[in-house]
Amino acid sequence: MTMNRRSFMKLMGAATGVSLAGVPYISSAAEMMSKTGRRVVVVGAGFGGSIVAKYIRMTDPTIEVVLIDRDKKFIACPFSNLVIGGFRTLEENTITHDKLATNYGVKLVYDEVTAIDTAAKKVVVTGGTIAYDRLVLSPGIDFRFDEIEGYDPVKTPEIMPHAWKAGPQTLLLKKQLESMKDGGTVVLTVPPTPFRCPPGPYERINMIAFYLKNHKPKSKIVAWDANEDIVSKPKLFRKGWAKHYEGMIEYHNGHKLAKVDTTAMTVDNGVETLHGDVINVIPPQKAGAIAHKAGVVGEDKKWCPVNQISFESTLVKDVHVIGDACSAAPMPKSGYAANSQAKVCALNVVQLMNGKDLIPPSHVNVCYSYITDKEAVTVSAVYKEAGGKTIAVPNSGGVSPDLSELEAIYGKSWIKNILAEMSS
Repeated sequence: MTMNRRSFMKLMGAATGVSLAGVPYISSAAEMMSKTGRRVVVVGAGFGGSIVAKYIRMTDPTIEVVLIDRDKKFIACPFSNLVIGGFRTLEENTITHDKLATNYGVKLVYDEVTAIDTAAKKVVVTGGTIAYDRLVLSPGIDFRFDEIEGYDPVKTPEIMPHAWKAGPQTLLLKKQLESMKDGGTVVLTVPPTPFRCPPGPYERINMIAFYLKNHKPKSKIVAWDANEDIVSKPKLFRKGWAKHYEGMIEYHNGHKLAKVDTTAMTVDNGVETLHGDVINVIPPQKAGAIAHKAGVVGEDKKWCPVNQISFESTLVKDVHVIGDACSAAPMPKSGYAANSQAKVCALNVVQLMNGKDLIPPSHVNVCYSYITDKEAVTVSAVYKEAGGKTIAVPNSGGVSPDLSELEAIYGKSWIKNILAEMSS
């Protein structure tokens, strides 16, 4: 069974269930050693991977899909800043994927991917090897720790948490804020672009300031931004700071982090040294480690170049890369963008496996950023492919006109629905 473009576009908004009740999920690689039919293996069960696995099965159930992730629970980064602000729990950001197996027949393997043999078309996990016809990588981000002097990848995050992968780091940063004395200084560093969630660091500034205002009003937050200005929605963020956090936030642009000292609790930009009682260092970023092992990272050694229609790697045949790890600018590295890319990738993987022409994509992205617990702002755009490049459709989006309580309500609805789509 195949799906035409009209039917697929209907599914882009809201997925409908496909009953495959009783199909078990697979907890090891043992049963996947040999391949008897057409198989797509997906690595990474986040905003991109879970959706591409689900939509391939929905589009063509004759294709076997194996979804690999080391964790049985997925914790979403979007809206994790609200946990730091104190008005959302990490459990609300947590989902499982069992229903992708029971509802759509996706075969789940919870294991660590240790290598990818693209010549033999095999994914190596600790439990064995899994063969594929096509491979989709959705590995998210990793960090370029080596660009910061004094940064130990193991020890430093336990003292100066990044909290840029939601989970224990989120809770550690929250705990540090709760333990800080009233009158203390929080330091936050913003890395050079591109990085996961362009508005994210500035929303975090808001959420830390929100917590401080309500619990430790004598405190302040100092932000060092490596970029020349606020990367996303600068006017709205500044308006929010002036309205709600006047005198509490010190923002400095063009301050690239060069060095950290966890003993002295300082950061250094090569010109100035700054002490903090709590320090939130967000390191510069690159594609997740498995993308590097698969040989799909470009000459910049950071991100993965892909065909902008199919998301197939331009470096390795039959391997697709979606989400934060791929190069699809001007699309941002966001959960919403990964979801959109996953649906386009799924459709065109099915097209390729059935010997049909690729279908040009249409993408959408919206990023919600909270100013307080009740006000938020957004940026949105629609994208298409033109001449082999992804471009923003003129006059298709923009930023919200003002700080808005309605946008805050819409944002909570969005995260609820997108997590439900990923898990059911």
